[in-house]
Amino acid sequence: MTRKKEETGFTRRDFVKTVGLAGLAVAGSGVTGAMAAPEPPAGAAKAATMPKRKLGKTGVEVSILNLGCMFDTINNQLLLKQAMKWGVTFWDTAEAYGNGLSEEGLGRFFARNPEARKEIFLVTKLVPKEGNLTERLNNSLKRLQTEYVDLFFIHAITGINDMTPAFKAWAAEMKKAGKIKFFGFSTHTNMEDCLLGAAKLDWIDAVMMTYNFRVMHAPKMQEALNACEKAGIGLVAMKSQAGGPGAKKEASEAKLDMAERFLARGFTDKQAKLKVVWENPQIASLCSQMPNLTILSANVAAARDQVKLAREEFDSLRQYALGTQADYCAGCSNLCQEAVGGAVPVSEVMRCLMYHRYYGEPELARQTFTGLPEAIRQRLTEVDYSRAEQACPQRLAIAQLMRQAKEMLA
Repeated sequence: MTRKKEETGFTRRDFVKTVGLAGLAVAGSGVTGAMAAPEPPAGAAKAATMPKRKLGKTGVEVSILNLGCMFDTINNQLLLKQAMKWGVTFWDTAEAYGNGLSEEGLGRFFARNPEARKEIFLVTKLVPKEGNLTERLNNSLKRLQTEYVDLFFIHAITGINDMTPAFKAWAAEMKKAGKIKFFGFSTHTNMEDCLLGAAKLDWIDAVMMTYNFRVMHAPKMQEALNACEKAGIGLVAMKSQAGGPGAKKEASEAKLDMAERFLARGFTDKQAKLKVVWENPQIASLCSQMPNLTILSANVAAARDQVKLAREEFDSLRQYALGTQADYCAGCSNLCQEAVGGAVPVSEVMRCLMYHRYYGEPELARQTFTGLPEAIRQRLTEVDYSRAEQACPQRLAIAQLMRQAKEMLA
């Protein structure tokens, strides 16, 4: 029986604020720590196993939930074992994650559990600008203690012109050598243009791109997804929580209203953000960073729960996106880059702020930031961003955010 605030001094709104946004709403957040993971709760419409979908023309069925391994996999072997037990058999890593330590942790798991490799659809990625792809892929395979990866991505392209014919030849060579089965790229910026370009290339098997409740309604994004679907390109979503450079983890009124609405339905706002992505059948899988058993359990529960979002819940997310758009960088870097004459990679700096503020990963934020050329880091506060702010569809306070980035990350 629920008591009134006069009797308890604690309302449902207080509960949502102190528990719903901090403890319950952990799916896909940057929460760390360890606790025993219960079996995902059994809802009225829970799938018996983890649902799967075909990854485009590859024909491979992959789990709709994808374990993003940008965390300490070496010391989280139990989490890897539990993920596999719960059917999360699509694992995503990269050379850049911990400078190879993420791959090393997965390699240790496969060495101790040799039969597991057959069950896991394994992805790794390389940033192309450093060159020596074959040597670096070989090093990745050594760290992963495997002879091949199921899917290889050129990591974080900013435009389809980054995918030169040389990559086509290289991918064919690596496939023939048995080191990769499928090939594609990942992108955080200019996603629509990258997807539309990919649809014209017959050698792209899959793409991983930023896709969430903030960007999914754009007509150009839907056009791009349709083009990729027609071309048979498998689509993997990432950045589903849509954290931004100005988005701090705080209980705003808008966020409280949204969280309370979803908790009344039996799931958190963060689980709802996953579910809205899965509502689109064009998305084969959703990659989520799950660095502890709490988040893994919550995300598995969301994936297995077959309850559909109601129209008003879609609208709630969309209204929240509109109301907080100035906190989020939508990745359309071609606009701000042109506005500042290419002097600063604005969206890359925004990504560093996002890691620090929203995901609570200051070390990763600084590592990414210091990876930018020193000359760019030095000129952050010297550039006139007025034209970029006028061009930004999200109306981000770019000059202020660039100044904060230099102060916070330098």
